[in-house]
Amino acid sequence: MFALQLLKRSCLRPQVARRTIHTSIPKRSDALFVHRDTKYNNPKIPFEFNADNLKKAEEIISRYPPQYRKAAVIPLLDLGQRQNKGWTSISVMNYVAKLLGMPPMRVYEVATFYTMFNREPIGDNFVQVCTTTPCMLRGSTDILQATCSHLGGIKPGETTKDGKFTVIEVECQGACSNAPMIVVNDDFYEDLTPETTKKVLDAFAKGQKPKPGPQSGRHTSENSAGLTALTSKPYGPGEFCTPEFS
Repeated sequence: MFALQLLKRSCLRPQVARRTIHTSIPKRSDALFVHRDTKYNNPKIPFEFNADNLKKAEEIISRYPPQYRKAAVIPLLDLGQRQNKGWTSISVMNYVAKLLGMPPMRVYEVATFYTMFNREPIGDNFVQVCTTTPCMLRGSTDILQATCSHLGGIKPGETTKDGKFTVIEVECQGACSNAPMIVVNDDFYEDLTPETTKKVLDAFAKGQKPKPGPQSGRHTSENSAGLTALTSKPYGPGEFCTPEFS
């Protein structure tokens, strides 16, 4: 009788479907990175730091504890990009990986994540036109059009036929109070108009370097309408103290 009751109870229990656990075969992470060799970008092209940059690299690495030397990957990639005419090739990445004792994939991840690393060759002058909201509200669309048309009608992402300029459209560069602005190589050119933009580009085309900063005549980022505060000499410590406390 007891056995029969147990059998009835078991039949009334809901049947739970059994699920099997599936696992994938682990693969080396290097296989996740897709790189297609070209004549100008392949691992057979040699790259290593020159004597000066190797000295700089060693100084950078020395800032970190030995077990954290991989933390130097970003400044070393930047150093390699500068030596490699402004772009980060697969050979640069492999060299930095070897120098830091890192798996190449870890370096690829950094170089492909940060937009400051150019994965393709660029011109002698790298022009970045900011078109984020503050710049857009003050005419960055005109600045971008003036830049591209003045450089032979190229489009953002393209390089001029003479190899002197590459133009790209970028997000905020942090100079919103001086909008609109562009970055040429490492310098900011701010408070631009289409006319002053062309003057800046013409200077670089001649091999000159115009003075960075506002191109409107004002200094840094003070109010364009002139001073509205601190118009007189600020008082010094103790100026308004009574004699007994001075």
